[in-house]
This record gives sequence, structure tokens and C-alpha cells, in this order.
Amino acid sequence: MDRDDRASRGLNPGTRSAIATNGLQVADRSLVDRARSIFIENLRLSAPPIPSAPADLELIAQLKSKLQYAELRIRVLEERLRLMRIEKYGAVGEKLSQAQMELFELEPVVSEMTEQAGSEQAPVVRSTKKSAKHPGRQELPANLPRVERILPCALDQRVCKRCGKETVVIGYEESSQLDVEPAKYFVLVTKREERACRSCEELGVVSAPLPPRIIEKCLASDRIVIDTIVGKYCNHTPLHRQSMILERDLGLEISRATLDGWVLKVGELLIPMVAAMRRELISGSYIQADETPVDVQTREGRGRNHQAYLWQYSRPGGTVVFDFRLGRGRDGPKQFLGQFEGILQTDGYAAYDQIGGPRMVHAACWSHARRQFFEAVQLNPRDPVATPIVAQMDELFAVDAEARRKTLTTAARHIRRQETARLLLDDIRSKIEAAQSAALPSSALSKACRYALALWKKLTRFLEYPELELSTNLAENSMRPVALGRKNWLHIGSPQAGPKVAAILSVVESCRRLKLPVRDYLAAVLPGFADLPIRRLPDLTPAAWVSRHS
Repeated sequence: MDRDDRASRGLNPGTRSAIATNGLQVADRSLVDRARSIFIENLRLSAPPIPSAPADLELIAQLKSKLQYAELRIRVLEERLRLMRIEKYGAVGEKLSQAQMELFELEPVVSEMTEQAGSEQAPVVRSTKKSAKHPGRQELPANLPRVERILPCALDQRVCKRCGKETVVIGYEESSQLDVEPAKYFVLVTKREERACRSCEELGVVSAPLPPRIIEKCLASDRIVIDTIVGKYCNHTPLHRQSMILERDLGLEISRATLDGWVLKVGELLIPMVAAMRRELISGSYIQADETPVDVQTREGRGRNHQAYLWQYSRPGGTVVFDFRLGRGRDGPKQFLGQFEGILQTDGYAAYDQIGGPRMVHAACWSHARRQFFEAVQLNPRDPVATPIVAQMDELFAVDAEARRKTLTTAARHIRRQETARLLLDDIRSKIEAAQSAALPSSALSKACRYALALWKKLTRFLEYPELELSTNLAENSMRPVALGRKNWLHIGSPQAGPKVAAILSVVESCRRLKLPVRDYLAAVLPGFADLPIRRLPDLTPAAWVSRHS
């Protein structure tokens, strides 16, 4: 019999029963056994000190050190377990306590008696708080065309019930509904006029010139090609589903391979356009960058796709450019940015270091820093250290939110930041430094502190540069369509198709940011695009198009 068994037998029956009962409520039995051993050690170490030999005192010191290490390790493991459960159960998991999420692991079954007992409970008392006033019926957009439909009165309503004379129209009672005409497909037959001189037959016949097209000799019109692009990259409808829709609605069999050929041809046409968009972006003074993974079929016989990356570079409210790379190394941003010497705002990824020109300014993202502390709050909603830090970061974002609400200029927002944000930053840093000294080295709070302090100089760049945003949320929002799309079209067909897909995404996302109708833009730019000289491309980018037609 070892010492732990003798110590546990020395406990009174009530204590042993409490330990056993508490142990049944925990899903992880290994944590229960560890907690029991620590509890026994605590009982032993909490006994009144008894004079002992130096060897026993050294043993006690070693046991205390082991106990402290065990407690710290348990706390770290509990944090990891809770993070895994939050990731597993999603947004709902953020609202649940540790004990509540353990119920998911136990998979409880609700019996009929439980349901009956629940139905016999007292009715829920509704809140007496007054609800907000309904804003009223939504107005339909004024730019939509109006089609009138006049409903005449019935015959018996046209005669006065008192005198029998015919009534007259004195007005109309109007109501409006949003309506739609289903897509109407038809065959466009183009007849080119041919002319010849009866007197000069040797001159031959002349025909009317054909208008330029996106894809010459294509079975589908330009509108169908553009609709295919919009369906896949705006509405996230994969090509095989579009092929099935055409067959279902029209009985027209157009294979996925044919649709894919149209898409790749458009992507190939847009590559020079995106090169002009890149030069437009690099010539500016401020770029936000981020990256997202995308699967690519490589046909290397490994049985699985290769994980490539779409690197996104953009200016808030302006041009967006996606750059396809097979890896996540520094070569991608280094080659794209070249000797860029403006402001580059990114997260803490090390690949963005040591790139660009010698005078390039690196800035960090406050949303990423806040996210680290928010994870610590998720692990312990009552954390007295992380919760105030998150609250003060929210105050920092509130300064910019107020500037947007009041539509302040960049200069006015900069003055407001100097008045309010500087004091907040001093307080936030002091709290983070204090939290780092008290946090466990491997805890979520300690990792958040190290992340923020390592990037502190980059995080505070916005005090020096008025145009700098607090976060790269706009860049992340630009990648959400990619995340939605890859859940539907799953992967890129080949490494050669990657740059073409990136070119289409660049144009589509730039049009979305600039509030430029993508159908109209593609219909105006793509026909005859292959024959345009390179020098005209800077005048046709989405940003240039908006500035010229606004």
C-alpha cells in the first residue's frame, strides 16, 4: 500500500463521498484523478509543521514545487480544453460556461417525464419593457422602373346605388410591390447586311462589321459569359450547378467543361488589367495585406489537393488585388510589393517583415490584438485582467466609430485620436505589462500580452499617420467571398488556373468596394479587350472607370 492510499483511507467518509460525487460530474477522468491526488497532497501539506530532519524538509519543498507546477499545468490544460470546445460548438459555445459545455460531451437524453415536468412549470413572465417603435414599411428603391397596372371597378360599382347614374373616376388608391420577370433566354440571330454594286461587280461584296465580342465564335453571347462569371464569383454557384440549372430550365445541355473554358478565358483576358491595378495600388501610399488558403488540384498522385494561398492587397475604399501563390513564404509579398515605400498594414505574420523599400512603414492591426485578449475572456468571462483590457480596446475603436458616424474628415479624425486615443494607449499598455508579469507563461492571456507588446510600435502607428485605419477588417472582409466560394466550388482546378481566378476575384471585389455594378463594367470593358493596346489599360481599371464616370 503506497502513501496516497494510506492518506485517502485516512479521510472521513463525507470527504471521500464528496470527492467521488464531484468526480462523476467531470468528463475527463484523468483530470479527476489528478485533482484527487492534489487534494490529498494539500491535506498533507496543510497539517501543522512537525520538526523533521533536513531531508524531510527538502522533500516537502520539492512536493510544494511539484504541487505548484501541477496547478499551473491544470489551468493551462483547462484553457486548451475550453478553447477546443468553443471551436467545436461555434458562436453558441462562447455563451456557455465550462460545466454547460461538458453536458454536450455527455450527450444527455431527455425523457418524457422531463418534458412533462418542464411543461408544468409556471409560465414565463414577459418583460414590461416597451419595444422600440416600428420604423414603418420599407420604401422600394426609387431607381427601379415602375410598371402600372390599373384595376377597373366592377360593373355594379360603376352605377350609383342611390340615383342610378354612372359614376366617374375621381382618383386611384395605390399600392406597390416588388416584382420580378424570370430570366428569359432566347437565340440572338445576327444578320449582317451585304452590299454590292451592280455596275462594278469586280469590286465584290462588302458586309457590315461584327461588333467586338468577349470570346470570338463562342456559342453563347457576352451576357451569358458574364452571367456565368457573376454566378460563380459573386453568387458562389459552382459551374456544375449552373450547368444543371440550364438543363433543368431550358433543356439545354452545356457541359461544365464548356463553362469552365469561358471562365478561364475571361480570367486570362483580365490578367493584364490586374497588372495595371497592381501598379495603381503600388503608386499609392497605403496598403492593407492579408492572405487566405485555397486548395488546388496538382495531379501529383498524392490523393489530396495542394494548399495554395490567395494574397490580398488593397487600399480601404479602393482597389483590391489578389495574388495567387502556391506557398505562404516571403517571396509572394516581396515580389508583389517590390520597392513600395508607403504604409503596409498587416497582422503579425513574419513573412511581411523585411520586404518593400527602405522607407516602407509597417503597421499592425488592433483587431488581431483584441482577438487574442478576447479569447482569454472567452476562457474566463470573469477574468479581472483581460476583461478591462478588451473594454479599453473597444473604447479605442469607439473613437473611430464616432468619427465615421459624424462623417469627419481624415484630419479631423486625427485630431480626435490625439485627444482621446493617446491616453487610452498609455493605460492599455500599463495593464498589459502588469498582466504579463502575473499570467502563466503558456496561458492565453500571456500569449495575448506577448503579441501586443511585440507589435506595440506598429500598433501605435495610427497616431503618426492620419490615413491609417485601426484594423485590417476591410481586408478580411474582402476575403470573405473567397471563403464562401471555396465551400461551393471547393478548389482551383490547376496551378495554371490560379492567376486567372485571382484576376477575376480582383475585378469583382474592386467593383464591390467601389459600388460599381460588375455586370455593367464587364459588359463595357471585356468585348474587344484582347485587341486593346497596353497603354489604355490604366484608363479601364475599376477605380479609373469610377472616377471618369462619376
